[in-house]
Amino acid sequence: MASEFLDTAAIGRHYDERSPIGDVLRDGHIHMWYWYDDEDEASLAEAVGRTSRKVADTLGLRPGERLLDAGCGPGATSVFLATGYGARVTGISISEFELGAARERAAAAGVADLVTFEYGDYTDLAYADGSFDAVLALESLQNAPDLAVVFAELFRVLRPGGRITFSDFSLESQAEPERVAKFMASLKLRELPTLAEWLGHARAAGFVPEEYTQCGPRVFGRKSKYLRTAMPRRQEIAERFGEAAVTTFSRRHAGFFAPRPDQIGYVIVSARKPLR
Repeated sequence: MASEFLDTAAIGRHYDERSPIGDVLRDGHIHMWYWYDDEDEASLAEAVGRTSRKVADTLGLRPGERLLDAGCGPGATSVFLATGYGARVTGISISEFELGAARERAAAAGVADLVTFEYGDYTDLAYADGSFDAVLALESLQNAPDLAVVFAELFRVLRPGGRITFSDFSLESQAEPERVAKFMASLKLRELPTLAEWLGHARAAGFVPEEYTQCGPRVFGRKSKYLRTAMPRRQEIAERFGEAAVTTFSRRHAGFFAPRPDQIGYVIVSARKPLR
């Protein structure tokens, strides 16, 4: 993978550059969408919101619980978790753009008392052991320089009995590896675990998986749906950010669409930290 993405600051700059357009296109989220089929008429913002709800529901959040949103993006998911579940959310990111957008979003939603956004690196968290009741990592683990280190940190800051849910891409087929390589290069991914390997990482850190699913056909398998939904907004985005920025954004994501639908999956895993 590209050597410039071996340090935290470079990954932060990566999201500083990509997130502004993604924030507008996906209404405060930068993660993937969820469409039931090609006839599903949901907008891109609605489809992305479905992913937030689907992933968050597995946490079983209760009012007042302390949640770490590890890789909070522009903040829409954290705001949803506070307004929809009454959770007290700490969102962390290494992107200054994302933190600024997230704070503005929380203030506009009137939940600044429930949601805090902080600069934070999940390889070395500044929180005491057992600080949180739950952890959400929505497509953020893909950027980990060392998954073992990150899982260990997330395990540490959870209280005994606490829950974690993470969602991310998975490798589903070894066929035509050059297509997968283009995909990984586009997103600056260091590795692409299978579902079994994701579960192995969680177990190695001490987590006990309780639920997991593979919903790739409704996520990455709907990439053509994304294009049909996003393209009508191209002029709007160009007027806001400039034609050069849109061209650069599109060029950087070209490799994202290289794999066949059966090559890249999307996993959601929920696990628990044992009481002892």
